[in-house]
Amino acid sequence: MGTRLEEIGGRLRAYRLGMNLSALNVAERIGISRAAVYRLEKGELVKIDTLEKIAELLEVSLPSLLGVGVEYYSNAIAFFERMRQIEQNVYHVSGNFSPFSFLLVSDAYMEHLRDMLVEAIPAGADDRKNTVEYIDKVLEILQERRVAAARKRTPVASIVGAQDVERFLRIGLVGRFGLPAAIQAERRAAARAEVERLVGLFQRPPLGVQLGVVEDMPPTQTFQILETRDGVAVTLSPYRLGDQPNVSSGIAMITSAPEAVRLFKDNLNAQWERAHKGESGAEILRRVLERTADEPR
Repeated sequence: MGTRLEEIGGRLRAYRLGMNLSALNVAERIGISRAAVYRLEKGELVKIDTLEKIAELLEVSLPSLLGVGVEYYSNAIAFFERMRQIEQNVYHVSGNFSPFSFLLVSDAYMEHLRDMLVEAIPAGADDRKNTVEYIDKVLEILQERRVAAARKRTPVASIVGAQDVERFLRIGLVGRFGLPAAIQAERRAAARAEVERLVGLFQRPPLGVQLGVVEDMPPTQTFQILETRDGVAVTLSPYRLGDQPNVSSGIAMITSAPEAVRLFKDNLNAQWERAHKGESGAEILRRVLERTADEPR
């Protein structure tokens, strides 16, 4: 029971952060104390009518808050916060990533990611200041996930799509098209450095890291399978952290339904069977680097 209540509290916190509400905001709107909100988020017992009020305030269904069926997230802050929570107890992460697992990128990549997300804001946007603050909150949660994964040495099995990598190299680390030529050249060089680093990971994978590359087009749907001591969760996300990243639109989902877990595991296993690993995978990526070497820089 304790674990289930903690998960409800975690969802509550994720949805609250996604709506940019403080614990005090929630407390005042549903008529309880701020301390009570914090206790709820830590997994203490709660009355069903209180949960109903919270669900209505946070604009989610009560089943989603309870984790019955599928959890839906229309906000990247809420989704990535929920991912962070689940990863605290994870012992294995696997999935199809585009172009490769965020947990494996370099520190330099994080600096470029902020530049990409900020430059993707439409020119003349009225809410630019709020959007930049939103981006920084997303990046703060993402960085916490990276640090935690590195500290725990979380085992990661990542399927890499050769065609995704080629697009990544040709476009570069950009948030929009039409950037000055010098910046485009710098961003393509940064993308190449990231892929060259990935080649090294194929050749000398860190402890617990498994990598495979498929040459045909992998599923366009980015998903992860998170195995924890409490069960298995599947996440599906529209939020992109590669070339032309997106953290502003789309609906992400999390489910522990046995059928979904089985289907996604079967899908990943099928990809893994035909994926090239080790030196074979590294050679495929080197060929992609070679045929994109003539891109203007």
